Amino acid sequence: MSETISNKTYHEQKSIDNTLKLRNLLKTLPPFAKDYFRAVEPTTSARTRISYAYDIRVFFHFLMQCNPLYKDYTMDRFTLQDLERLQPVDIEEYQEYLKVYDNDADRQITNTEKGLARKMSALRSFYGYFYKRQAISSNPTLLVDMPKLHEKAIIRLDTDEVAKLLDYVEHGGDDLTGQRRAYYEKTKNRDLAILTLLLGTGIRVSECVGLDIQDVDFKNNGIKVTRKGGNEMVVYFSDEVADALKGYLYTTRKAALPLPGHENALFLSTQRKRMGVQAVENMVKKYAREVTPNKKITPHKLRSTYGTALYRETGDIYLVADVLGHKDVNTTKKHYAAIDENRRRKAAGAVKLREI
Repeated sequence: MSETISNKTYHEQKSIDNTLKLRNLLKTLPPFAKDYFRAVEPTTSARTRISYAYDIRVFFHFLMQCNPLYKDYTMDRFTLQDLERLQPVDIEEYQEYLKVYDNDADRQITNTEKGLARKMSALRSFYGYFYKRQAISSNPTLLVDMPKLHEKAIIRLDTDEVAKLLDYVEHGGDDLTGQRRAYYEKTKNRDLAILTLLLGTGIRVSECVGLDIQDVDFKNNGIKVTRKGGNEMVVYFSDEVADALKGYLYTTRKAALPLPGHENALFLSTQRKRMGVQAVENMVKKYAREVTPNKKITPHKLRSTYGTALYRETGDIYLVADVLGHKDVNTTKKHYAAIDENRRRKAAGAVKLREI
């Protein structure tokens, strides 16, 4: 007997939704593209494959828009021979195109260094699959330099800003009246629980919204999260996080009447459905704007805040990598084992130019 939708966990349902989304996306790509996506399925998530599909579709749209050879083409006309025919200069022109272009809805799209690198990486992977299997005899993407990525300073909250943010969530609506006060009171405990959890564990926003009530274990102060790739892991939290979670669970959440299919969700929206990633992102930005208007704070920045604090307190980069769910410790080193800001500040007064 087949399993009903309501019995599936958030992550299982998300995987099904993404699989169906990818199938529809593949209908908008050349027929041979299916072979590539079938081949990378065991080593990538459905979400990653969706991103690749969007990126590769941009490449074929570029050819139809900008390359005279393909101006009369439709997507289903492209063959592997067309991939083989392209020269490195065509790939370089594509790189230039990616900086500013119009999408299907005639909206102007721009790409940052990171976006440009991701799209080029997707194209190189796409070409690499067919070249490796000798379906094409040349791979022009290998003859084009990948975009250079410049390091950016990691944006995170300072210790005093963390305290200010949580205080604001707790008391920022005290002076409100009417409907605004009612909405604030309705969401205060939930929002405080989410922010305290993100800041106190460093879990990803996708992991946060996927939590069910039964994933929280107050006996051991741990939550069971589903990491990228589907691995389950218990992340432990402090008494401070436990208090915030209890303050929400035993009040706002206990009084809620979830819609069918959302009964197990830990964090509910005001529509009585499981909160989504976008809703949490908007909520974080809303509060952060009031406390740190000069910093663009997102849930990922809260994750960076936690990672930095944990490394500062323990000095154990392997522990930080494990708790954050990084598969490669080099990713963690890159972000958290750089020169500490306080040490860097000491350099400002270390060198004397003139004796006073």
